[in-house]
Amino acid sequence: MAISDDLPLMRGLSGAPIPDSMPLVLASGSPRRAQLLRAAGYEFTIDPASDDAECGVCSRETAPELVARYAYRKAESVVRRHARAMILAADTVASCGGQILGKPHNEEHAAEMLRTLSGRRHDVFTGVCLWSSGESRCIVDVVRTELQMESLSETMIREYLDTLLWEGKAGAFGFQDGNDWIEIVGGGSESNVVGLPMERLKELLENFHSVAETIDARQSETPTSNE
Repeated sequence: MAISDDLPLMRGLSGAPIPDSMPLVLASGSPRRAQLLRAAGYEFTIDPASDDAECGVCSRETAPELVARYAYRKAESVVRRHARAMILAADTVASCGGQILGKPHNEEHAAEMLRTLSGRRHDVFTGVCLWSSGESRCIVDVVRTELQMESLSETMIREYLDTLLWEGKAGAFGFQDGNDWIEIVGGGSESNVVGLPMERLKELLENFHSVAETIDARQSETPTSNE
């Protein structure tokens, strides 16, 4: 289900020029990320990352480390197909009590996630990677938003599961789905919870030449922002 154009988070979004007027390529098949980009006025093409870009979880890896690594790997899987472009990749997970909650595998897995989050504060992390294929320069950044979920009854959980809106969403819920049982704490980024922190993306594009690092084809370490 697409994000409603009437949601406040879709209003007033603004973009930034793409460095050196390069074409923008979204390395994601997420309709939510695409709609956020369109709402901010970006023109782009879509070239989804390979499925294996999201495989493997390192032991002791934190949620911010995971989304940074996945965003980098997604961009890496696409960049060689574009001789001169700005590749944009992202990955989002929820984290509660040290437990990383990605996309649910099935309905029961989604129910388990919602029970874990019920009545608790948790974080949503999105890793963002911008990779200039023409310059072989890249930057990865991670944005955190804190949320509070009210206590959910089994009836509330089942009613939400029946909508199928949980499919493909980190933590098994969508902030944009109109639920009144989830709220952002401390004025964090709404678009980050949806899957792409638009405010931070604009800053990264505006400062790309000063913050991006040159990428060596043999490089294994994920470059991150020092801003």
